[in-house]
Amino acid sequence: MPLSSSDSESISRAAFGPDFIWGTATAAYQIEGAVDRDGRGPSIWDTFSHQRGKIKTGEHGDIACEFYDRYEADLQLHKALGFPHFRFSIAWSRILPDGLGPQHGGRVNEAGLAFYDRLIDHCLALGLTPWITLYHWDLPQALENLGGWPNRKIVDWFADYVDVCTKAFGPKVRHWIILNEPLASSVLGYFTGTHAPGRRSLRALLPSIHHTALAQAEGGRVVRANV
Repeated sequence: MPLSSSDSESISRAAFGPDFIWGTATAAYQIEGAVDRDGRGPSIWDTFSHQRGKIKTGEHGDIACEFYDRYEADLQLHKALGFPHFRFSIAWSRILPDGLGPQHGGRVNEAGLAFYDRLIDHCLALGLTPWITLYHWDLPQALENLGGWPNRKIVDWFADYVDVCTKAFGPKVRHWIILNEPLASSVLGYFTGTHAPGRRSLRALLPSIHHTALAQAEGGRVVRANV
């Protein structure tokens, strides 16, 4: 229900209590752009958004708001707004272009690690507390080609990815979010087909839900071990 002007004028930070976290949240595919630069591999959203008819007006995230190049200025604006916390997601395929980490024969993209390291350092320099979301729906296309979230092996693939990220950034970042809305990404991506990867199958949905739940638990175990 919308707030009246009198209601909004009476709201203050104190009314939310000392434990309320004030900040903003973003997702890599929605803001970064630079989808084919510095070793980043394609994600399911790159593929999906370029398929005719999947996005109503044909938009995609190839450029987005160019956060990859403009993050310093954007974080200055964030600080000017008075928000002390900044949540962002890591693009899995920017770190592991083929989706697989070292434990599964994959390679780590050092340029991807360097970008997020610079981003974290700039947050800290501005007095902003970084929060990392490890997965915000942009599965590497290479892993979707191997079955995606309905494939049981993805739990181990994800744990390997989490291990790489937490070892790289754990010394600087204390707040970690494993999966963003896993039920929604499973339903929209594997049952209704309205989001990437656009599949419509109950037989894909059910294992996807199961495996995201397992990945949430396994990812949490890795975070606790490394951070």
